[in-house]
Amino acid sequence: MASAGSSAVTGHGGKPAGVVTRFAPSPTGYLHIGGARTALFNWLFARANAGKYLLRIEDTDRARSTDEAIAAIHDGLGWLGLGGDEAPVMQFARSARHGEVAAALLAGGHAYRCYLTSEELTARREAAQAERRPFRLVSEWRDADASAAPAGVPYVVRIKAPRGGETTIDDLVQGTVTVSNAEIDDFVLLRSDGTPTYMLAVVVDDHDMGVTHVIRGDDHLNNAFRQLAIIKGMGWDVPAYAHIPLIHGSDGAKLSKRHGALGVDAYRDGMGILPEAMLNYLLRLGWGHGDDEIISREQAAQWFDIADVGKGPSRFDLKKLENLNGHYLREADDLRLAALVAQRIAGRVDTDLLARAMPVLKVRARDLNELAAGAGFLFVKRPLALDAKAEALLTAEARDLLGRIAARLGAVTGWTSEPLEASLKAMAEELGLGLGKLAQPLRAALTGQANSPGIFDVLVLLGRDESLARIAAQALLPAPGHA
Repeated sequence: MASAGSSAVTGHGGKPAGVVTRFAPSPTGYLHIGGARTALFNWLFARANAGKYLLRIEDTDRARSTDEAIAAIHDGLGWLGLGGDEAPVMQFARSARHGEVAAALLAGGHAYRCYLTSEELTARREAAQAERRPFRLVSEWRDADASAAPAGVPYVVRIKAPRGGETTIDDLVQGTVTVSNAEIDDFVLLRSDGTPTYMLAVVVDDHDMGVTHVIRGDDHLNNAFRQLAIIKGMGWDVPAYAHIPLIHGSDGAKLSKRHGALGVDAYRDGMGILPEAMLNYLLRLGWGHGDDEIISREQAAQWFDIADVGKGPSRFDLKKLENLNGHYLREADDLRLAALVAQRIAGRVDTDLLARAMPVLKVRARDLNELAAGAGFLFVKRPLALDAKAEALLTAEARDLLGRIAARLGAVTGWTSEPLEASLKAMAEELGLGLGKLAQPLRAALTGQANSPGIFDVLVLLGRDESLARIAAQALLPAPGHA
């Protein structure tokens, strides 16, 4: 409980009615992993409570906001299926509305015009540093009479933050958090050029968009206490807050590019990750449902409860993401995978053949790149380039065996796995060899590699003519009577 003089904000329990959440990225770069998880948690909370999930582009930083970054954010959210339920709100376009609220706060005595110059502010900040005390602005203009205002001098508009007591937020993730009001500064609402600050714009937009639950990173927790001063000054309803922990690297340090802190487009385009795998992985970064590891979007929307999000930071583990992606590759539709993999193979690709190959290719792959590499043998032209391991397998003895294999397989009726396997096994028994002694050089001749799907799957996928032509290209012609 907060002490006397405090103000409390209580979170909503159970299944709140009329839920509205929002994801509000700044378009100064790509959609990163942390942002994608925040969007997902907002989307899930809205779905779990039959509410709305909205998108706002916070483009008030005109120097750093770019059209390319806005496009990248929409692209990333679209890939993940996390676009807003309504058209996105562009924050900069609402600057006039932000100015109206600042004027209302001034008129109500909850804000003031501050004429302190940048030089005066710098001097006070440096004095605080020299005295090794925290800098808290105490402006003489806070309670100054309006008649004392200098004419024609630039000013900023500052909030009148509460001075005494404490403020408590009952955060849906962090629990009860109390801050002394003495720590809340009179922050700027409008700059001297009349443009709104982030602190003002966020509060106004959340109110006007009807946001009931603010779900964001816990690096914004301190901002919540400051933003309450605006909310209360306007007499608006206070949203429920849920500040989710940040994501750290596997070593426990702040997540950076060396840990995998890339844009979601890098996981899609560069690493070949499927969106359902990324969503499942992000979901499990800080939230869980019992021991379940594989959770679909539909299941998550039914099960998600923000109260189950942990307070501690999650650790990003690329290996776990790759393993999860392997699961979703094996579950994915073969035609869909063929279309995705075809984009990663140079030259013309028979997508029907690629789709037929998926059942045997995807059991070995963890990402689309590995799928593409595994499928490459299907579309190479003769003569095949051999990798070093395949070259080493094709000794003179092995090439002699290939000639005999070509003659034996050429006599097979029905080019399917069963008769092909039976023929090759019979040949191995006749020669007193293990099947691998025949399969290894055969694989090298058919694929140019030492590793591939099962050899009989390879033969069937390539077909009779192409298979026999590839074998013949690497074989020594069999001597009479050796067929």
